[in-house]
Amino acid sequence: MKFLEKYYPVILAFLSFLYSVFLWFSGNELEGIYVGLWPVTILGFAIVIRQRRNDDKNNKL
Repeated sequence: MKFLEKYYPVILAFLSFLYSVFLWFSGNELEGIYVGLWPVTILGFAIVIRQRRNDDKNNKL
């Protein structure tokens, strides 16, 4: 369970990447490009959230 708590953003980003590739090769190029932006957004939000959590922990000490 610890594994999923730590790596769920990476798993979600990879699944959205695969979905983007599927859309691109199924003939929906614009949708594939749009969904292709999701992994970067997911990982970016995950980094921000993790930094905020670490800041909160450090401020309580």
